[in-house]
Order: sequence, then C-alpha cells, then structure tokens
Amino acid sequence: MADTHRQRFIKALRREPVEGHVPQFELVFFLTMEAFGKVHPSHRFYEQWNQMSYEEQKLQIEDMADIYIKTAQRYNHDAIFVHPNPGGLEETKWLLETIREKTGDEYYIMMHGDTTVGIPDGESMMDFTVKMFEDPDSIHDQQNRWQEAAEKRASALAGTGLLDGFALCSDYAFNVNPFFSSDIFAELVAPHLKTCIDTYHELGYYVIKHSDGNLNPILDQIIDCGPDALHSIDPQGHMSLTEVRKKYGHRICTIGNVNCGLLQTGTDEEAAADVRRCLKEGMDGNYGFIFSTSNCVYTGLPLRRYELMQKIWREEAIYR
Repeated sequence: MADTHRQRFIKALRREPVEGHVPQFELVFFLTMEAFGKVHPSHRFYEQWNQMSYEEQKLQIEDMADIYIKTAQRYNHDAIFVHPNPGGLEETKWLLETIREKTGDEYYIMMHGDTTVGIPDGESMMDFTVKMFEDPDSIHDQQNRWQEAAEKRASALAGTGLLDGFALCSDYAFNVNPFFSSDIFAELVAPHLKTCIDTYHELGYYVIKHSDGNLNPILDQIIDCGPDALHSIDPQGHMSLTEVRKKYGHRICTIGNVNCGLLQTGTDEEAAADVRRCLKEGMDGNYGFIFSTSNCVYTGLPLRRYELMQKIWREEAIYR
C-alpha cells in the first residue's frame, strides 16, 4: 500500500528514505482567488463571528477547510498549513476537526507556533532596537508570555490527532544579514527558540523553523535548538541549499528553495532553470528534502509560474 501524503512528509522530516516523488508543500498558497475563485482564509476578518448563527459559522469553517483541501489536492501537497480564523482554541479545533473529517489522516497538518521575536516592523524598529540594549528583560518577558500561551494551546491539542506539528514563522534576517547579531541572538532569542522547540517535541509534535533572509551567521545556533526542518533556505538571502545540506543534512530536513524572485519576475527559462537547480541540489539522496518555494506562493506571483514549477516537479522530481 502506498504511503499517504502525511506519511511521506513525516518520513522526510525524519530524514528517512522516500519513494516516488519528492514530498512538497507550501507554507502559504495565497493564489486561491485565481485558482478557485476563493479568498485565502488568512485574509478574512471575523469581527462579527460572535454574531453569526451556528449554521453561518459552520459554513465559514467548511469553506475554509475546503480551500485548504482543494489546494493540497490540486497541487499534490503533502501538508496543509492552517491559518485559524478567528483564532480561538475552540474555533481552531473546529477547523482542524473539519479538515480531518474530510480527509482522514491523508495530510500532515501544521499551524504557526513561534514564540520568539523576529524583525520588528518599520514603525517599531527603532524602539525595539533601543529596548534590546537598554531593557532586554522586557523582551525576555514578552517571549515568556508567548511561550506560556503557546504551550497551553499545544497541550490542549496534543493527543487529539488533529495536528501534527508547528511551523515557527518569526523572521530573523534580511537578505544581507540577520537583524540580530550573533551575540544578541544567543542571548535574546536562541534560549526561547530552544524552549519552544523542546516543548513541542515533548508534546509529540514535529517542528519546522522558518525564516527568510541570510541566516548563515546564526544558523549554527538555530540548528542547535533542534528543529526537525529548516524552511525556506532563501537563495535571495545568499543561502545555499547544497551547503546547508552538506553541513546540516544529517541533523535536519531541508525545505525550499525555489527562488521566488525568479518565479515572479524572471523569464520562463530562468524560472524553470532555478526549479531544476533546486531539485538537483535537494535530491542528493532520497531523504530529508521537501520541495517548496523560498517563501510562499504570495499575492502577485503569477499562478502560471507556480504551475510551471508543478509541471517540472511532476515530470522530474522522482527518486529513481
């Protein structure tokens, strides 16, 4: 009997041999309007959720679940990354239960679960930078509060069979360098990242660490925190899939790293060449590699380019 999508994905996370096609997924597939005529669930706002009747809430949950499932089915994704809306624990469980009821254990299901600080937005960057040096305790306190809330949620879902793991989506780096120096990352972020990962592992979850940009100066620290996989090994951030696999492939699964910039603005030939480059570098053995873009399938990226990437995957991303 062939493995389910979920089993294939977990084998890759465990760095076990996988037969057939290289496992794949996307952290987010935003082009649901073009693909299915539906707004992506993460774009919805539920200010009136509490005013809805049960039947209306149920329709909203069903619609969200169907979008995630249709995306996975059409594009042969092995995993589904869920954005719970409106986001409360009971609504999250309802959405996860609905996906499981419709698909059984066919797909690996994950949610965001990072409890660490990342790059602040432009409006708060100056204040945050000052705080790093003048009041680091307040940043530790904030991460501790996030950790407490995340652990409570993860514990409530543990053992239900609804959720397989978490993707930690705090970004640490720009294309040139990390926002945090190595010393500051070691003092301010890494201890909380390790606590977060250890907690999820103890509860039986897998953990994927995501960050865009150039992580090279802090990558040793990230890997030492023990994630099962690293996403997205950003080529626009001077990250080499070959080098990451050579140095860390015995410790982590690598996920990525098709150049999103080329998918969006390059020629068809450039985009196709980069897809093949990624597959060649990732398929250096039939283990520990999951195929995806180097970020997500974001709004503005042409759907036909993602479908070109899919065509090459179907025809060429097969372990022999």
